[in-house]
This record gives sequence, structure tokens and C-alpha cells, in this order.
Amino acid sequence: MLHAMHTIDAHRSVLVLVDYQTRLMPAIHDGARVLAEAVLLADVAHDLQLRVLGTEQNPAGLGPNDPEVARRCDTMLAKMHFDACADGLEAAIGLRADGTRPDVVIAGCEAHVCLLQTTLGLLARGHRTWVVTSACGSRRAGDHAAAMQRLQAAGATPVTTEMVLFEWLHGCEHPAFRTVLRRIKEHDRSRAAAAQPAA
Repeated sequence: MLHAMHTIDAHRSVLVLVDYQTRLMPAIHDGARVLAEAVLLADVAHDLQLRVLGTEQNPAGLGPNDPEVARRCDTMLAKMHFDACADGLEAAIGLRADGTRPDVVIAGCEAHVCLLQTTLGLLARGHRTWVVTSACGSRRAGDHAAAMQRLQAAGATPVTTEMVLFEWLHGCEHPAFRTVLRRIKEHDRSRAAAAQPAA
């Protein structure tokens, strides 16, 4: 039971992707990598039939979410508050069939503003919450680091993308294991190619 309390259960999880918006992402530190991590999370969530919810902060001002994120979201919530819970995120998440609150795997931008405040809002409403540090971004790396420290102190659990994916699978006998492994390898190859210096 103790082990179950500290691992991420795909059967209890929803994925929330916060504000990967077209006018914001170019300013995000290492934004292309952050975006690629979010896309990988969403693809595997769909492989495992998990719901993916997205948010957009003031889309009239910041534009819509990046198309690669937007097309992977089952639900998109426009918001004006930095905490998406103030604009209906918890209602969009809903309850599980047994009446309990889903666990939330969350990532987004900016880490120290909308991602931070939305995660604090979810924690205040009783959701167990995992923050995918590798898929979160801020304009400044220091703001990202401070946000992760504050969220951990508040009760969220910081995790990496691969922690989430392999805990969702739970073992190599999962029917989606080979599909997910292929996605991870493709993601790693893309990262390696992007890191190569231009000729």
C-alpha cells in the first residue's frame, strides 16, 4: 500500500498541459526541448487511454497553444486567472467512476506563474499531483528551479518524463510497452540530432 501511494497509477491519472502557447514558447528557456517533452507525455497518455487536458492563458493575447500540443488535448480550457482551477479546471477534470479525485500529472509554462499557481490550486482541492520538471519551462532557468522547489515544499512530487511513462506502464508486459519504448527512442534520437552543431 505504501508503494502504491508513492507511484503514479495510470488508472488514476489525468495529464494536464498548461499554456504551451505560440507567442510564449519562443521566449521559454530551452523551449523546443520542453515542448517535445510535453508532446511525448501526451502521446503516451493517449497510447494508454488517459485523458489529456490543456489550458491557454488569455489566448487572445498569447495566442493558442502550439499546434503539436493542441491537437493532442482532449479538452482545452481558456483562462484568465493564472490558477486554471479558478476558471474551471477541476470541473473539467471531474471525478473518477468511484467518486474519488483523479491524480494529476501536470507540466507547463511558465513554471513559476501559471504552472505553479495551477498546481497549488489542485493541491488545495485534494488532488495528488506530480509535476513533470523536464516538461516545464520558464523564460529564466532560475525561475523554473525556484518553482520546482516551492511546489515540492507544498506537497507536489517532482518527476521526470521517463519516471511518469515507466510508472504508467508498471512493467514490460504492458500491451503498450513496445509502442511507448519506440516513442522514447524516437524522442531521444530527435534530441540527439537537435544537439548536433550545424555543419
